[in-house]
Amino acid sequence: MTVSRVINGASHVRPRARDAVNAAIAALNYAPNRAARNLAGGGQVRVGLLYSNPSAAYLSEFLVGTLDQASRSDIQLIVEKCDPGGEEAAARHLMAGGIDGILLPPPLCDSKPLLALLAAEKVTAVVVASGLPAEGVSAVSIDDFDAARAMTRQIAGLGHKRIGFIIGNPDQTASARRLDGYRAALVEEGIAVDEALIVQGLFSYRSGLEAAEKLLDLPVPPSAIFASNDDMAAAAVAVAHRRGLDVPGKLTVCGFDDTTLATAIWPELTTVHQPIADMSRAAVEILVSEIAARREGERRQSRRIVLDFTLVRRQSDGPPG
Repeated sequence: MTVSRVINGASHVRPRARDAVNAAIAALNYAPNRAARNLAGGGQVRVGLLYSNPSAAYLSEFLVGTLDQASRSDIQLIVEKCDPGGEEAAARHLMAGGIDGILLPPPLCDSKPLLALLAAEKVTAVVVASGLPAEGVSAVSIDDFDAARAMTRQIAGLGHKRIGFIIGNPDQTASARRLDGYRAALVEEGIAVDEALIVQGLFSYRSGLEAAEKLLDLPVPPSAIFASNDDMAAAAVAVAHRRGLDVPGKLTVCGFDDTTLATAIWPELTTVHQPIADMSRAAVEILVSEIAARREGERRQSRRIVLDFTLVRRQSDGPPG
């Protein structure tokens, strides 16, 4: 309590004790954790991370940011995996463990039943990478529409007229936003939208293989493929290699996310850099502040944070062969 009083500037501390505390602070190079101080009256904060994502590379980036910010905020992080369709049971398991709030990366960020359950149980939630966040829930994302639009325009600027597009999982709102951005860019570039060049994927590597095969089996195949994530783009590169198509000499391939996978294959992927780790860090910060406000009896408006994306050009794109 004496240390707390000194740190908070309380006046009723004996000079000798204050000097001893300040000397210890200086010797240890101690800096008080603001989040922990705000939450000290309510005990240890326990935050749940519920995930169900087919991309190990995406999840890895997300965990880097989450673990880093959890350490900085001095909170306990409980990670729970759920299988498709089991998100509500997994959430109840986390709630039974006494969590104060929950982080929802994709695809769970768009689960209406799950969000309804958390709202009914008054569990604070923050969603990450939703293309259309639910009302009343704080969210961190990028502008998926503008990012896909910018990448499509870059591909068109290289001279491509037949640009194939692999859609992400139809259950995720970001997928629709990226598809809309692709369509908008084609219109802006004066290129007719050919529905045959738009193929469904599921954000998984295997779905990318199947989608790329369909595109390259067309009577007039595309000269470029833009996939809605790096996993599917990497799969498209693999299909091109199997068919003896040089990338980018005969086929341009671009991805989305800029996960570690983008630089783990050859050629390295041109892609949209989505700051996944920074998004998860921001989500933890928001969640901690909302938990603190709730413990103090305050009502806070939901927040929307949109981070910047960048186009990263590597070796997988070029003019039509």
